[in-house]
Amino acid sequence: MIFSAFLLQSTAYAQKVDNLSEEQIRQFIEQAKKSRMSEAQIEQLALTRGFAPSDIKKMRAKVTELSKYTPQELQMVSMGESREQTDKASLSTAVAPLSRPEAAENKLTVFGANLFANANLTFEPNLRIPTPKNYQIGPDDELIIDVYGNAQRNYHTKVSPEGAVKLENLSPIYVNGLTIEQAEQRIIGRLRQVYAGLNTTASGIFASVSLGSIRSIKVTLIGQVVKPGTYTLSSLATVFNALYVSGGPDPDRGSFRDIRVYRGNRLVRTLDIYDFLLRADQKDNIRLQDQDIVFINHYDTRVQLTGEVKQPAIYEVQKGELLKNLLAFAGGFTEKAYTASLTLRRNTPKELQVITVPAADIPAFLPQRGDLYTVGAIIDRYENRVTINGAVFRPGIYALQKNASLRQLITTAEGLREDAFLNRATIRRLRENLDPALIGVDLGKLMRDEVPDIVLQREDVIDIPSYGDLRENRVVTILGAVNRPGPYAYADSMSVASLIVLAGGFTDGATASRVEIARRVRKDTAGLPQNQNVRIFQFELNERLRLTEADARFTLSPFDQVFVRKSPRYEAQKTVALTGEVRYPGAYSIRDKSERITDLIERAGGLRSEAYLKATRFTRNRELVSVNLSEIIARPSDSGNLLLLEGDSIHIPRKTELVKIRGEVLNPSVVDFNYRKSIRAYINEAGGFNSKALRRKLFVIYANGKVNRTRGFLGVRDYPDPEPGMEVVVPSKPPKTESRLSSAERIAVMTGITSLAAVVLTIIRLF
Repeated sequence: MIFSAFLLQSTAYAQKVDNLSEEQIRQFIEQAKKSRMSEAQIEQLALTRGFAPSDIKKMRAKVTELSKYTPQELQMVSMGESREQTDKASLSTAVAPLSRPEAAENKLTVFGANLFANANLTFEPNLRIPTPKNYQIGPDDELIIDVYGNAQRNYHTKVSPEGAVKLENLSPIYVNGLTIEQAEQRIIGRLRQVYAGLNTTASGIFASVSLGSIRSIKVTLIGQVVKPGTYTLSSLATVFNALYVSGGPDPDRGSFRDIRVYRGNRLVRTLDIYDFLLRADQKDNIRLQDQDIVFINHYDTRVQLTGEVKQPAIYEVQKGELLKNLLAFAGGFTEKAYTASLTLRRNTPKELQVITVPAADIPAFLPQRGDLYTVGAIIDRYENRVTINGAVFRPGIYALQKNASLRQLITTAEGLREDAFLNRATIRRLRENLDPALIGVDLGKLMRDEVPDIVLQREDVIDIPSYGDLRENRVVTILGAVNRPGPYAYADSMSVASLIVLAGGFTDGATASRVEIARRVRKDTAGLPQNQNVRIFQFELNERLRLTEADARFTLSPFDQVFVRKSPRYEAQKTVALTGEVRYPGAYSIRDKSERITDLIERAGGLRSEAYLKATRFTRNRELVSVNLSEIIARPSDSGNLLLLEGDSIHIPRKTELVKIRGEVLNPSVVDFNYRKSIRAYINEAGGFNSKALRRKLFVIYANGKVNRTRGFLGVRDYPDPEPGMEVVVPSKPPKTESRLSSAERIAVMTGITSLAAVVLTIIRLF
């Protein structure tokens, strides 16, 4: 009835089902008791008012979910609390918690219980199919009679409650209980009174009868149903349609295998839902008729199947069904199932009993009420595994039966590699108490049959090391004037020339006459001083990497370091840039390490007449360096005549006629330069100082980057000398930092001053 009231009240919201709030649904549930219509009637009414079947499904799901709550829980839901929080509150008031086995059992669901609660699965009849041949006509069915040919007429008539239809001025035609074919013959026979020779070729007049809109029927569902009651359904509805609208069998009490259909006080069919769930068989899903009764009996025998089966659940077992049938219901064992036996927990009249069911007894084992069958998983353990690792051609896992001995296992692994270390191999073995043991084997003697073969056991792990495993990774390193310096894998008989070839050969500046090798001192310390731990060798190679006859016999040892030196006078070109007012501006290569600024200007053809030397800018490493080019040219030996370095840039501009004033002035601007103006005159041209100006800190940045500040003595300020291209900067006063004392701090200070004054007065009186 809750769902009925919901549909009745929400017909105005047919297009907004998803937008309904939980408060609205709660109000519908409170009004559910006021509705006197059945849920099936409400659904039919909703369809006529514009509801789509999908809307009805959504509303049914919402109402079903909220109907699980108590009124107090509904209020909590409307306030935003989740059902999980409500459940936790309920659990906190429980007398005692569930034990672990019972909690595990509660996780199982009744097989088939979610079939009729699935919102994505409906059993609504298809109303667009041709009328079934065995369909029996009843009251409220609409019949469509088409007369065509030499006469044309169309009749739409409904079957009266008495089971008859009326056409023209003919007497009522009784069709109740007839199939559509039988009704067609009776109606056409009566119409021949109006249309002589109807449905004969001679008359040229033909007629056909078809079914229009179908009637509704009332079906009652009783017994262990989720929502028992009388439902109004389509006359094409089947048993599954009725079960779906009523919620199906009650999972706690109802049987899914004993659903009976009564018609006229006679049992006409018994439905087993397992036929549909397991085999998609609907042979017993018969079409219902008006006043049919669907009765769902109590379940008789239910057993639980859990563990390593494909579908653990609670299953209903009929008389005569065996444990093998139960396993078939669950889809059989999983891949990890332990199939040698099953564990059964059975209820006795007084207590519980545990039974082990061997695999041989499963085909004939008969389940009983309340049985709990558990299928275990196989253990993560191998019964016949041996493993071989290391210097064999096919390391891996092998079966013990075909590799019972160590020599046989090595043969199966395609034999030993050439780098196998034959003096020692190890077998890791588990003792009877599973403690690990390590067994050493002289593999060389074993393979030469000098010692007896070793019998292997389950889970033995054989490790055969290689020579490379037992020593440090051997490399040689080459550094210096080669194209690919770095470490290289050592190889026997490796020469210096071979290593240089691996390193890509010499670079352009390499000198072959200075190749040096540093070697670690191991045992041979002859001829070395006490504190020397590295032996040094030197060689001379020509450009074709050829050594002298004596040096050619020298081979490298592991961990040698080879150094290839550069030519003493080899150096990549270093460039500087000279731009501006010179005769040949551009990039220049530094000629030697003693070249200075004046030398570069001389190489560039000297200065142009337009050059303004005071504005020369010298940049090094992206920083401006102040230089006085006039003094440098007049006295080249001056310290300001800097040595040139890679990346230096010198720019000698033309004379500029502008002065820039910025900072704390009323109107920062750029003005023309005049030799007769002072710094103060330029400040006045920018409107003068503003209130934030720190006048005594005024400074000037000249065109060459040099900075000069204002100096003062006894209140008299000496401003810098003006020059063309300069920039006058007036800084601002620093912000005042107010440090006001609190009341308590002021009192403390005054108290201290008073105490100090008292001490001073006392001293004065004494002296």
